[in-house]
Amino acid sequence: MRELLRSRCLIVAGLFGVACVALLSASVGFVVRASDGSTDGAARLVTVYDRGNRQVIRTSATTVGDALEQASIEVDDTDKVEPARGEPILAGDFNINIYRARPVVVVNGAERIRIITPARTPSEIATEAGIELKDKDSVDFEISSDHVATGINGQYVVHRAKTVQLSFYGKPTNLRTQAATVGELLAENGIKVSSSDYLSVPKNTKIIDGLQIELWRNGSNMITQDEPLAFNVRQVKDYDRPAGFHAVQTPGVDGLQVVTYELIMQDGKLIEQREVSRIVTKQPVEQVEIVGAKPGSSLTMGKGVNFFIDSNGVTHRETYYDLNMSVVMRNCGQGGYYTVREDGVKIDRDGYVIIAAHLGRYPRCSVVETSLGRGKVYDTGGFVSKHPDGWDIATDWSNRDGI
Repeated sequence: MRELLRSRCLIVAGLFGVACVALLSASVGFVVRASDGSTDGAARLVTVYDRGNRQVIRTSATTVGDALEQASIEVDDTDKVEPARGEPILAGDFNINIYRARPVVVVNGAERIRIITPARTPSEIATEAGIELKDKDSVDFEISSDHVATGINGQYVVHRAKTVQLSFYGKPTNLRTQAATVGELLAENGIKVSSSDYLSVPKNTKIIDGLQIELWRNGSNMITQDEPLAFNVRQVKDYDRPAGFHAVQTPGVDGLQVVTYELIMQDGKLIEQREVSRIVTKQPVEQVEIVGAKPGSSLTMGKGVNFFIDSNGVTHRETYYDLNMSVVMRNCGQGGYYTVREDGVKIDRDGYVIIAAHLGRYPRCSVVETSLGRGKVYDTGGFVSKHPDGWDIATDWSNRDGI
């Protein structure tokens, strides 16, 4: 190495007239003495940042932990070292940061949590205290009022964001915010209210948890929303099984459709709603059910009265009736819808047999067993006074008009 430097020195000296002795002596200064006293050529410069102080050490240690130990820098198990103590020292110039653990108090509502942590950012400190932060929650450092008693000058206070429901041109959205007023909330989300818009509350309204805000434009508003597409139910009769048997062979899955509506608004009130388009984005999966249909064990038009024993051993006296069911079908979320099964039994959109029962024993919309399949209670009748466990089953057997 020295011979190479000597030859280069002669060339440089000849060109610029400098002394070779100076160049050679300068080259000797690059030999690094390690912290363990050796002159190993692998020695590196390592800068340690600790408690606001900067310390440069020379070391041949191969890991962060060994370098700190050789430099007699003590680190507690609760302190945090970056890179970690087991990480190798690879670069020629290497930095080590030491974050010393110290006691802090975290205030979360009425809860005060005292921990010892090396974390520095407020959110990291709250996480160390086991506090889950949600969107828009904040953690702020505040001077403690009881620092004399606790020995801690400050505390980290969790400020929870409030949840507001904003219906923006008919599409409801839940927002979390630290805004103090409705106007600040709108500005925070980049929402501008024009003179033709209707805002349900004044802009200076204070934000409280659960506040509902509506923003409409007078005149025509177009909204698009996802709506479920109910699956169909197909029942397969099994004549080897008794009436009342029911099993789902293939579970149904609702589809999905995107529906666009035009809403005519005036001063925040809906004047008219028109469906513009309906696009099916996911087809529903049909539900296939197996129902028992063993002859002689179920209610028929000819039998008129049937006695059915359910799986709990309860005997039900079954009769049938034939009325327009549109009114009672407004219950249980059916919206007046029902249809007639191929055997003349009236069923709801989910395939349940429509029945009347004692509402004190079998509440409206409850699902029960009948000899004609799984039924749902929509109605009641005078028969329940003598037959409290009786079913009156809706059929099309009398009028045969499909209603």
